[in-house]
Amino acid sequence: MPSSSPFSSNMFRFVLIAALAAFSVEAIPRNRAGVPQLDGRIVGGEDTQIEDYPHQISLQYLDEHNCGGSIIARNLILTAAHCTVDFGITFLSVRYGSSIMDKGGVVLKVAQKFDHPSYDAVTTDYDVSILKLAGKIELSSKAQIVKLVPSYTPEGGRAAFVTGWGALYSDGPSPQQLQVAQVFEEDREVCGKAYRGKITERMICFKAAGKDSCQGDSGGPLVSGGAQIGVVSWGHGCADARYPGIYSHINNAQLRRYIVNHIDLYATN
Repeated sequence: MPSSSPFSSNMFRFVLIAALAAFSVEAIPRNRAGVPQLDGRIVGGEDTQIEDYPHQISLQYLDEHNCGGSIIARNLILTAAHCTVDFGITFLSVRYGSSIMDKGGVVLKVAQKFDHPSYDAVTTDYDVSILKLAGKIELSSKAQIVKLVPSYTPEGGRAAFVTGWGALYSDGPSPQQLQVAQVFEEDREVCGKAYRGKITERMICFKAAGKDSCQGDSGGPLVSGGAQIGVVSWGHGCADARYPGIYSHINNAQLRRYIVNHIDLYATN
């Protein structure tokens, strides 16, 4: 969920990033005090194919996977603001149409980003961002636009699927193959008590025994009944029974209006 630094341990990559930071006026990543942290994996997931979740994309920083996201128009991606707020578009691209994290599919550059103006890096509230791509996604069995949850859908009692390429266990490697886990909605009041009042109206809570989403999955889609209901956002620990995973609540009026307005303004056929 909030993403850890994507810097590689490879010395050449470190020098390259340092050089880019020194000579670019674009925003660079930084640690943000107070942001809730997670361990960085889909826990308890299983291998899946992109044809089963063709809305899933890999959001890349310097051509390496950093977060997830979903296709909401042929030229628009929905992700988490904490995945993009510290990065200039020069460094960002999207890989779509592949089950494998770092190969296959098609890569498109990001032309514009629209982090929610009310995003709060301390509370992780309003954690959504929309990316406009430099080209159009070619729709196929491996690349499809995901429906947004209908506005009349009631909150509570839902099962959902979360997908991504987050690391498989603490300090472990990230999988090359796309992962999926089924999770279940936690009561808002119960979740709020677990997080001591930090759950806002723009957040929903999901959990399952031994299953969860984490940092490498940040920005990725939470889907129920074939429609996206959430965006992977934050939480404490991973698959910790005391703390559900927290997702940006797409059906919240403020977030939904922001997303739909940008689709109306920028989506192309």
